[in-house]
Amino acid sequence: MDARPDHDDPRKLRDMLQKASSLASDYDLTSVMIGASGVAGDRLFAEMVDYIGSALRVDDSICRLTRERAVFLLADADQARAAEILERLMNGFRANFTPVRDPQVDLSFFEVTPDKADLTVRDVLPSLFDATAVSH
Repeated sequence: MDARPDHDDPRKLRDMLQKASSLASDYDLTSVMIGASGVAGDRLFAEMVDYIGSALRVDDSICRLTRERAVFLLADADQARAAEILERLMNGFRANFTPVRDPQVDLSFFEVTPDKADLTVRDVLPSLFDATAVSH
């Protein structure tokens, strides 16, 4: 049986958003919150999330909402750079673990910029998991 928890404490997401808001307001840095969702029951998605989480920089973070949903914070990156980083990490997962199939992953991005520094989870979460996500 898998000892990994299915989800993190919900306060972790709030703390991640607070960190991004602080970077934006205090240091004029843009950060990106990325919502990643997979297909219900897809164990490959959970493995990919683990891989990406282990490859993130010290200033970045991850919050598992469920086994099929996770939020990444990439600090000091805009949306284009965050997409490049995530694509590189996903390709690294595929190359290192040669899965039988690619995990189905939908990604949505939300930039936390200095002009949007005063945000709540309720402001951000709906944009991360809506119908306009980009499939990878």
